[in-house]
Amino acid sequence: MRELVSVGAILVELETHNLLPTIIFRSSRAQCDYDVQRVTGNRKLHLDNSFQREIRAKITEVIEKYDIDRQLVISHPQYSALVTAGVGAHHAGQLLMWRLLLEELMSAGLLRALVATGTVAAGVDFPARTVIVTAHSRRGQDGFEDLTSAELQQMSGRAGRRGKDTVGFCIAVPSTFCDGRTVLKIAKRPPEPLKSSYFPGPSTVLNLLRYRTVDGLSYTVERSLASFVDRKEATILRTQAAKEQELLPERSDDEGKLDRANKQRVKRVRRLEREAESLGGRQIKMLESSLNGLRQLGYIEGEHLSNKGMWASNLCTSLVIELAEMIEAGLLNDVSIEVLVAIIASITGDSHRTYLRIKGGMLSEDIRTKLTTILDTLRDLSMPGVNSGLQVVDDAAFTVVSWLKTTTWQEFRLLLMAANVAEGDAARLITQTAEQLNQIARLSYSHKELANIALEARMILLRPPLTEVLSVQA
Repeated sequence: MRELVSVGAILVELETHNLLPTIIFRSSRAQCDYDVQRVTGNRKLHLDNSFQREIRAKITEVIEKYDIDRQLVISHPQYSALVTAGVGAHHAGQLLMWRLLLEELMSAGLLRALVATGTVAAGVDFPARTVIVTAHSRRGQDGFEDLTSAELQQMSGRAGRRGKDTVGFCIAVPSTFCDGRTVLKIAKRPPEPLKSSYFPGPSTVLNLLRYRTVDGLSYTVERSLASFVDRKEATILRTQAAKEQELLPERSDDEGKLDRANKQRVKRVRRLEREAESLGGRQIKMLESSLNGLRQLGYIEGEHLSNKGMWASNLCTSLVIELAEMIEAGLLNDVSIEVLVAIIASITGDSHRTYLRIKGGMLSEDIRTKLTTILDTLRDLSMPGVNSGLQVVDDAAFTVVSWLKTTTWQEFRLLLMAANVAEGDAARLITQTAEQLNQIARLSYSHKELANIALEARMILLRPPLTEVLSVQA
């Protein structure tokens, strides 16, 4: 574990200057949990008995307010640190129920410190007197990269409680991972430009074609915000190309007579023009790719959806094509609840996450072969929005089926802890699997039996504490 300034040292210093409560931002879940473990073992950081009683009373109030299973709270590995020291770890690896409890305690002024990842900054609206930034970077898909100006602003924006503080404090703690000069540089950057998340993937195309023809869909895509932004960026590239072109000698057709610098300029002009051309028509090209793939798979006939396309368009999920192809291939016909859950969970899980491990395969060889064939076929079509890296994750299937068979979350938690699986990751996998089943349950007119078994499986998965989580989210 990285040796950063300890939470204990931060607490002592801030308490001396009346700067509590605080949110301490860490760059990883593991670091958050490690900090809380160290606090638990340090009796010098423990609160007096009267303050501990206040925390316990508030916990009871929150449990009753949201009808949370009390045993799930008091058996949590970090419950002791929460009650005795007023410190909690808040990150996506925790159950939403636990994060909710921490947020309620923080809002009530009963926590001294919340050790958190960026999830607090982006998704929760509660402040503290002081915010501590301990890293100027975060882990991305390609390794560590600097925080964006928006991310740093979200973090620092938690400093200062309305009605309680006249000023908030944001402190960058110097370390190998937190350079004050870099933090200052990030803070001075302008906000990142607005980006459209829209793109004409097969799921979007199927849903829109219920109300439009293919020609009408082209009209819609051309007038989307995404197309507008692409055309604007293409114009900027063409302007750059024109400026480069102006610096070339009047007769630049014969590249053999140009010096090295001008030859490089000619290459830049051509590259900028190619990029502008590609960017300007990017949304329409993606639409064409989606339409071609959907036609090959039989979802579109002429200008309209086929019968297959009509029932598939009821699946409102990013895995719409994968689920529809599995249904069309008969892969989900006459299967038990356990097998159905295993199949859906196997393509819902993330291959990079840690789940309960299973030796061998969770799925039969026949099912795995058919499922792999479907994923390979979709990958070869190269449709935008279809996850080309989607894999059959047996551990994900085993994890969800284990919850299916387990009586209580306490019992399930022991399995997770023994395998070092984060509760939040398991809960998210289960609820995402349940949501995919919910989409299948929408097919009651075209696939009645499958819809019924999917609905039954969903109801079994979404039992406490996951039902409590859903009621809070709603």
